[in-house]
Amino acid sequence: MVRLKETKKVDFYSNCVRAIFKVQEFFTHITEVNNPGKTPCIYAMWHAHQCCVYGVDDKAHLNIMISRSGDGEIIARVVNKMGFKTVRGSSGKQGSVEATMQMITALKNGECGAIMVDGPKGPVKKVKNGVIKIAKLSGAPIVPVYWYSTNLTFLKFNSWDSFRIPFGNCNLINLYGEPIYVEENGTDEDDEKCRLKVEESLLELEKRAPEVYKKVYFWGLWRK
Repeated sequence: MVRLKETKKVDFYSNCVRAIFKVQEFFTHITEVNNPGKTPCIYAMWHAHQCCVYGVDDKAHLNIMISRSGDGEIIARVVNKMGFKTVRGSSGKQGSVEATMQMITALKNGECGAIMVDGPKGPVKKVKNGVIKIAKLSGAPIVPVYWYSTNLTFLKFNSWDSFRIPFGNCNLINLYGEPIYVEENGTDEDDEKCRLKVEESLLELEKRAPEVYKKVYFWGLWRK
């Protein structure tokens, strides 16, 4: 009975969130900048920017890694209803391995993945090793992505990650970095260099985003 009540609660919240996102679709205008168009690839983003995946065109072949938490269950259902795929293991360390193998399989099948590289609990803006392991075992490149807007409707939450989301009419950019490859036979030192490279790329995108946004705004690319 308790499980049934919990299931109904998750269904209710996920349906509410999906309804909000459905309405927001009409007011969210995302312009992609420098997407290398690699397929397969692993889109790497900060936890705060997880909703930037909405700017990726091929949602049906994008696998998003989501934790097995209660909040993660709500997010996963919303993501599925939006047309994305999800990758989720069971709870605990074994579940992490399970989710990693699911993602590797999807990438080897020619699909793309999306990973919040400082999630699910931080520390903020510190890339964890998971994305490096997945790239190493799958052969897929890591493509950093950062989204940005100056609109007041691009809200920032008071959470550990400063979660960002549009609410109302909002013009955004998805700014992409150069693909980063992890050598299959690389050493631990090589892997660490790649991890730092992903981190540095995301921080560099953050610095560049305001100037790139100005150019996109000047050319009115959201109207095209």
